[in-house]
Amino acid sequence: MKALASEIVRKLGRRLAWLSIQVRELTGDMQLTRAEIAETQIIVTTPEKWDVVTRKPTGEGELASKVKLLIIDEVHLLNEERGAVIETIVARTLRQVESSQSVIRIVGLSATLPNYIDVADFLGVNRYTGLFYFDQSFRPVPLEQHFIGVRGKINSPQQKKNLDRIVYEKVLELVREGHQVMVFVHARKETVKSAMALSETILLEGVADDFDPTGHPQWQTFRRDIGGSRNKEMKELFDQGFGIHHAGMLRADRNMMERMFEARAIKVLFCTATLAWGVNLPAHAVLIKGTDVYDSGRGQFVDLSVLDVLQIFGRAGRPGMESSGVGYICTPDEKLAHYLNAVTSQHPIESKFLQGMTDSLNAEISLGTVSTVNEAVAWLGYTYLFVRMRKNPLVYGISRDELLDDPQLGNRRQQQIILEAKHLAKAGMIRYDPSSGQLTANELGNIAAKYYIRHKSIEIFNEEFRPNMAEADVLVLLSKSTEFDQIQVRENEIEELKGLENTAVCQVRDTDDTRMKVKSSGPADDDDERGNKKTLMYSSQNKVNLLLQAYISRSFVEDFALVSDSAYVAQNAGRIIRALLEIALSQKWAKTTAVLMAMSKAIEKRMWPYEHPLTQSGLSRDLLYNLQQWADELSVHDLVVQSAADLGKLVHLNEKHGQALLRAAREFPTATIKCNLRPETPDLLKMSITIEPAFKWSEKVHGSVERIWIWVEDEGGVHILQWAQLALRQTTKVMKTDFVVPCFFTLYNTAQNTLIAAPSASGKSLLGQFAIWKTVTSGSGRLAMVVTSRKSSMQDISVTLRALRVNGPSIETCTTVDDLTKPVRASSVRITTASCLLALVAQSVSASFLSALSLVLCEDLAEMGDEYELAISLLRSFAQNYPIRFIGLSSSLDNPLDLGDWLGVPEPALFSFQPSEREQIITTTTQTSSIPHSAAFFRTNARTVYSAIRATPNEQAIVFVPSRSICIPLANDITTHCAMDLATRGLLKADVDQERVEYALTLVGDRSLVEPVRHGIGIYHRGIPQGDQRVILELFSEGVLRAIIMPHEQCWATPLRAGLVITLGTQYLHFEPDGDRHLVNYSINEVLKMQSLAVRHLFVGRYLLICHTEEKDTFQRFLDQGLPLESRLMESDALKRWVEEGVQKGKIKSHQDVIDVLSFTFLARRVKSNPTYYDAASEQVDEVLSRFVDRLWPSPTEAVEPAPTEGEGTATVSLPS
Repeated sequence: MKALASEIVRKLGRRLAWLSIQVRELTGDMQLTRAEIAETQIIVTTPEKWDVVTRKPTGEGELASKVKLLIIDEVHLLNEERGAVIETIVARTLRQVESSQSVIRIVGLSATLPNYIDVADFLGVNRYTGLFYFDQSFRPVPLEQHFIGVRGKINSPQQKKNLDRIVYEKVLELVREGHQVMVFVHARKETVKSAMALSETILLEGVADDFDPTGHPQWQTFRRDIGGSRNKEMKELFDQGFGIHHAGMLRADRNMMERMFEARAIKVLFCTATLAWGVNLPAHAVLIKGTDVYDSGRGQFVDLSVLDVLQIFGRAGRPGMESSGVGYICTPDEKLAHYLNAVTSQHPIESKFLQGMTDSLNAEISLGTVSTVNEAVAWLGYTYLFVRMRKNPLVYGISRDELLDDPQLGNRRQQQIILEAKHLAKAGMIRYDPSSGQLTANELGNIAAKYYIRHKSIEIFNEEFRPNMAEADVLVLLSKSTEFDQIQVRENEIEELKGLENTAVCQVRDTDDTRMKVKSSGPADDDDERGNKKTLMYSSQNKVNLLLQAYISRSFVEDFALVSDSAYVAQNAGRIIRALLEIALSQKWAKTTAVLMAMSKAIEKRMWPYEHPLTQSGLSRDLLYNLQQWADELSVHDLVVQSAADLGKLVHLNEKHGQALLRAAREFPTATIKCNLRPETPDLLKMSITIEPAFKWSEKVHGSVERIWIWVEDEGGVHILQWAQLALRQTTKVMKTDFVVPCFFTLYNTAQNTLIAAPSASGKSLLGQFAIWKTVTSGSGRLAMVVTSRKSSMQDISVTLRALRVNGPSIETCTTVDDLTKPVRASSVRITTASCLLALVAQSVSASFLSALSLVLCEDLAEMGDEYELAISLLRSFAQNYPIRFIGLSSSLDNPLDLGDWLGVPEPALFSFQPSEREQIITTTTQTSSIPHSAAFFRTNARTVYSAIRATPNEQAIVFVPSRSICIPLANDITTHCAMDLATRGLLKADVDQERVEYALTLVGDRSLVEPVRHGIGIYHRGIPQGDQRVILELFSEGVLRAIIMPHEQCWATPLRAGLVITLGTQYLHFEPDGDRHLVNYSINEVLKMQSLAVRHLFVGRYLLICHTEEKDTFQRFLDQGLPLESRLMESDALKRWVEEGVQKGKIKSHQDVIDVLSFTFLARRVKSNPTYYDAASEQVDEVLSRFVDRLWPSPTEAVEPAPTEGEGTATVSLPS
């Protein structure tokens, strides 16, 4: 197609030059600037390029709105794979005409077709005034058609020998008559092989003089021109009067062959069918050598299409060039009747749109022309597919009855659109809402449409793309793109590929397995003598990788087919890697983005990131060598500040070379970047960036614009917080841009009390721990205390803090009052539980302890019980006169205002995030069951658990059940379901070594665990031996076990995370001391903790909650909107015990003393905000608290003499007035 575009540009350019009409080519090889577009009247392009252009709303995309005439040549290509693109652009144009009410005339040019009326209907042609049909009788040059049957078994050596003999005899006969011949073959390599075979035959037969080109008057000139080509086969064959031509050759070589054949310097031209479509050359005779064509998409040989045969025959005897023409087709005897009938009678052409519909639909959704299923159904009505489905429904799987019931095929179109939408949604390219039929483009789909990336490549990227990739990983991923599926490995290329591998910068294959063999899937010329596929050392992906590295390294490639493949790989790799770059940016992966940025420049500039930057500056080879030899460690900035003379000496050359080096350094794009930080709100930081170009502009080097990317990373260099693309122009002096990024300015830079309520596993504990380190390292003898609701959490917090520690402060876990109150000699962090802290504050607290205490970090406030609330309330009452900072951390809360008020948090320091606002993506699914809590409930839902695990083949799963006794039966049920699906290894992955499993089983003491582990299922709880626990954890961490089952209470202590977490049931049996038992529901906090175990950094997590129907809405509401939090002081005895002990010891003397302490509690705030919960009216809050104190106050019989007051050096409660 590109060759045809070039020919038409030359032809129209010459013919219309006298009218000052500008004709330009717009293909994948070329781009047009705005100025060129403005001064151009005719643009010649390919369907694929026009598809890309019209997908863009700006830039080249503006062309679509300016076009008034669209001519589609060779429209009969609708019958070929590329026909889907023609359908796409016609449908888009017709819809544009309707929506914009503008006139765009469409003209279609085609070979003779039997169903030309269908094509006319598709193009919107008026059958009576706009349709012109000419059959063979209108042909101005008579054409003879010869059908020759070749004897012998298909693809056998004898048949190939017979075919070569027929070609020799016919070509010799025609050449002796003074005619030129075009021999069409069906593989690029076959052009050379056929030409060489014919050359050998004419030498053996002694008829070489008939083909001798030396008598041509321009032979010497052509001989000199062809000497500049790197294609040695082309040069060798030219001397014998032969030429070769195929799309894999360099454009310059193809043009040279066309000129020489047109000048009749070449008598026989061996070419592929692409020449018949692309170039108008004079030829009396055409000969089709064989009809087996390799289809890389199907991985097999198919028959040459009848349209290709007709197109090739059409090259014989073209008007104005020959007075007659003759066409020969040589095909096996078995297929002779087929081609004879097909060519003489012809069959209607069918649509190939189904093959490309997925990508076409994504393009329309991305462009915004399709936003619902109904709109997509209407869009499908503009395609040739719709026309042919109504004319020939059986071909498309539609029965005649279905067509009669629905003549417009609305239901069938809707079904097809929904199917394609589901494919795109599964690939993450669009969002599809089945209930409303809404189709919404997302970032991934927009990128695929922008860069013309197939959805199958996107599926590969989804599986292989990672947030931390090196250059070698990027090249491997790039090589797997389906855009390179047509690249095949040929046997004669192996040695050269080996040489390229030896010099490759990045590893291509597994060097530990040098015997690795990859089956070749190439065409027939890569088969052995028996027609069997050979095994080659390299896969197609290996070849693409090596060719791309060779292209970047500017390595010499000798084989002309490899040269052509290299050009194709380089051309497409630049486009694909820019798509990968934008995908990484959309994912905000800092490290991978930086690597892709470097590799994108590497492909564009043909230099590796480690090479000196001035390698791309066009310096002489000697200068570059000396620069790398003597000054490779110097940056461009280091070179700019020196003089030309100094640079000449530096590189051991003269001042002239130094001047060239200085000029290149000054022209190298650099900039001075300044950043000014300005907090806008307590949680938003404005970064004002100022960029000043620091290089000398050269239009030759920089063109009209230099585009730069700039982004802000997080402190770990893992995430990109914000990014922007900026354009520098010659007139640019200063460029400014602002980034506004979230931050916790109050947390780090003030001493204000702070509350962070955020989803589980969102990083809030890490923020609190950073605040701890800033506190304890800002002075000596400072104490920070971490309070948690669970003793089991203390060790986890200690391990995390030790990992963060730089120097100095000690970390202590405190389980007794003595541990907490021991003297503070150096800065330290003490971790304790709420109950231990309550034991301390219920007594007297020393002033020295309060003076040393600088920070209290309250973890797990969403789980706050009565002891936790009372302990913090008492500590805050003691700390009124001390500068102690309180930081609270909680899961997402429905309303955190009262909690913040209780901790004394000012509004700017309160950070509240909903569960949906976590950075990591987690999908939550709720499945209900009407079966009561029983063995039947778990046995029935075992299939659901099994199906969920099987649906995520690349993920591990954690399954929570109500009790230990359910673990083994559930594992057995899952194993049974595996057996029913013929998965004899259970949940074990195929790559898991069975010997590794069996060895681990020898270490397991509890034999009831053996069978589940053997089938990829682990059991974990505190009731199994510690050694077995360790084995189970190791097997799960190594990926050997696909699933692990544990009781619900284990969620607080497990160190594991998984891509899938399942909660099977939300009730457990509680046994009372008297033997009575009843069902107890899981707490909301417990379910949230289980869900949080599916949250993993940079990966999507899945959480499945299986519960009873009546519980679904409650759990779903809290999972989506955050937890409610109420005080539990009224429900427990903790406060009563404290009051009784205070009265006994004389610390509490009156009811008012207790009421004053209650004013520090969370309870006092919630009674005012939610009085009904506490059986109070809004105007009775004080009365409610007073009655509550009356209930707490001990009876006179319980009262004792007050104890003596505490001595000096002890802090007591100073009650507020």
